Amino acid sequence: MRPSTLVTLALFAAAAQAGKRGLTWTYYDNTLDPGVFNNGDGQVVAIYDYETYAPVSKNGAGGLAFIGMQRCLDCDSSPIAQLATRQKQQGWATVFTLNEPDVNGISPSQAASWYQQYVNPLAIKKALPAVTSSTSAGQGLDWVQQMINACAGNCYYDYINLHWYGHSFSEFQSYIQQAHSKFPNKQLMITEFALQNPAGGQSDQVNFFKQAFAYLDSQSFVNLYFPFVATSPALLQQYDSSAVSFVGTGSCLFNNDGSPSAVGNLMY
Repeated sequence: MRPSTLVTLALFAAAAQAGKRGLTWTYYDNTLDPGVFNNGDGQVVAIYDYETYAPVSKNGAGGLAFIGMQRCLDCDSSPIAQLATRQKQQGWATVFTLNEPDVNGISPSQAASWYQQYVNPLAIKKALPAVTSSTSAGQGLDWVQQMINACAGNCYYDYINLHWYGHSFSEFQSYIQQAHSKFPNKQLMITEFALQNPAGGQSDQVNFFKQAFAYLDSQSFVNLYFPFVATSPALLQQYDSSAVSFVGTGSCLFNNDGSPSAVGNLMY
């Protein structure tokens, strides 16, 4: 690592703020305990599971703030008709909406109408749909801007929600800065991110996340961030082969025995 990089990381660390880290949970994590990351130091504060039902685990939300997510327009697991009821029953302070609609056939105008009908009425903090880091026209940040345009000032939201997969910390930093420049008056949530199947596996992911965590902690416009993914290699391989092909298992926060992995230990 170059001296200039070390100096930059030191500056990031000096400006670090606690309380920005969260867990991206999965429906098959019932044998794992999110509470192992809630050690009282205040770094890991939130958890979401792509659904509007509480995390399935052997310790519920592990003492972390649960953020409900209406990941699709209407899901069997999270019916849109139950969104408001589940929010009231569980008392979420924040809601996430639509998972990667920019690559799943949901137009910005369709999302805007849906959002106004179902999400606007919730009297809590709200995030716009989580988009990919694609730079293709009509995807990624361009999709977000088109949705905002379609809303015509009638969508009420607090956060821009981002996903990122790529090949280096510099690419990631550039993407986050681009998003901030495009939406300077809104806080960012980064709810999925990792290197894309790096040659060095877990070692490369550890080095990336060390830089990424320090950078994100130092940015006042970043509200929360959630590395992908809070599961174990064995569970990811069993239940999500596409994620293994795309990301690998090196970014998993748990070891197969349920203890924090080398990446998971960075969360403290």
